[in-house]
Amino acid sequence: MSKAKAIGGVAGISAAAILAMHTLIKPWEGREYVAYEDIGGVLSVCDGHTGPDIKRNHVYSDAECDAILAKDVAKHEAGLDRCLVNRKVPDQTKAAFISWTFNNGVGAACGSTLVRKANAGDLRGACNELSRWVFVNRRVVRGLENRRFRGDATRVSERTMCMSGIDPAYETPMLERIIADFKEKEYGLEQK
Repeated sequence: MSKAKAIGGVAGISAAAILAMHTLIKPWEGREYVAYEDIGGVLSVCDGHTGPDIKRNHVYSDAECDAILAKDVAKHEAGLDRCLVNRKVPDQTKAAFISWTFNNGVGAACGSTLVRKANAGDLRGACNELSRWVFVNRRVVRGLENRRFRGDATRVSERTMCMSGIDPAYETPMLERIIADFKEKEYGLEQK
């Protein structure tokens, strides 16, 4: 797995984590500078950050949000890595797993069929599991369906990103454009 330069104060963040942040998490979460309650009633700020450290009525800056996101993604990737023992997961596939873990939590991820399939080497089956994670309080949420497997006019789905890592022919024109924009100069990624 390739590593990139320090982003948001987090040194050595992986290429998969950077890909997850910039092509999945930020576009799907959206940035909010003041804390709000998300659809599940959880206090959130910036790019979907949750936790007791959120300051109500504080207006967060882009720099604060970028640092929070980088630390959150690094934490979720580390948690995912503790249960994802299959180290042969391509960056695009792992980026989708990181985004999914960021949105659902490491505890849910580690006990999931998705991780069991990935660890067994069934990456296609693991990618297909993303379509099952679309519920909040036992109700299907259209936004989660879009994030997990439909995508929309401007954002690629986690499943498309996931599948493109194991099957380059799976790439869509939008994904090709997103990957093309994800240049080495812009994010400091090492060549494989």
